[in-house]
Amino acid sequence: MVIEQAKQALEIEVQAISRLITRIGEEFQRAVDLILASKGRVILTGMGKSGFIARKISATLNSTGTPSLFLHPAEAAHGDLGMVTGNDIVLAISNSGQTVEILSILPTVRSIGAPIVAFTGGLDSQLARDSDVVIDVSVEKEACPMGVTPTASTTAALAMGDALAVALIHCRRFNRDDFNKFHPGGTLGERLSVKVKSVMLTEKRIPVVALTSQAKDAISEIDDKKVGAVLVIDNERKLIGIITDGDLRRTLLRQGDIYSLDVKDIMSPSPKTIDENKTAAKALEIMEQNGITHLAVTDKQNRVKGLVHLHDILGREALRFNGNATTQ
Repeated sequence: MVIEQAKQALEIEVQAISRLITRIGEEFQRAVDLILASKGRVILTGMGKSGFIARKISATLNSTGTPSLFLHPAEAAHGDLGMVTGNDIVLAISNSGQTVEILSILPTVRSIGAPIVAFTGGLDSQLARDSDVVIDVSVEKEACPMGVTPTASTTAALAMGDALAVALIHCRRFNRDDFNKFHPGGTLGERLSVKVKSVMLTEKRIPVVALTSQAKDAISEIDDKKVGAVLVIDNERKLIGIITDGDLRRTLLRQGDIYSLDVKDIMSPSPKTIDENKTAAKALEIMEQNGITHLAVTDKQNRVKGLVHLHDILGREALRFNGNATTQ
């Protein structure tokens, strides 16, 4: 009985994947074209088990030449949307197309200017209506005998993600040498072993604002530099504090109108720092220990030399050397 039940579950999932073949058409091509034309990343989002599928697809894209990251939809609504830019593509995964956490962030994603691609089985859903491209990943039934546990539906979404990654591999002419660059012993390993100065933002790319500035100046700088934070400096360029999207959100909830406030009223003082000659692995360790995604790079006099973001370590784009993009 157990063996037959297991075989039946696999058969249902095989059929779910097989039905996807006929759905590879114009919408799929549009998704590929959008990603190839994008100057940003593919940002995957999904809730619950769809979130795990989104993470896996993101990992596959990263390892095959398409910069990507996972955005938790609930965290996105509380500040993490700051990582999304108009150059990115947002790929939302929801079997029903009615996932509240995803639907709540779509208006903001739309206002940012990022195109939205949906993997969904709900072709008449709100997600489908709010997306630029809709790819059908619906299944006739789940392998779960109760029909409620995501099984065949998550398998179908994962398989469609693999199909998307493979199509992009061919379009980018991504080869084995390229693949090796993004795996341990290759670029990922190298990213963690290189010096912070190789991956940090430098010079005019650093978001900075004077201590004497107003909140509106900090907001403008965060919006202009698209990093999700701004460093607060004195007239000698010494680091005084940091203002993140989260700081702005919390102050807004506490104070209401923040435009009339000064930078010193919003910033978090004495932010964590790192020397430019430390390794990216050390920067990542500090971020993980303190639950932060930004790390100021300073010299021995506490003067700002750069800013490193979590995604620059893990793969926002190709490694930067001396301020220029390059591959390893």
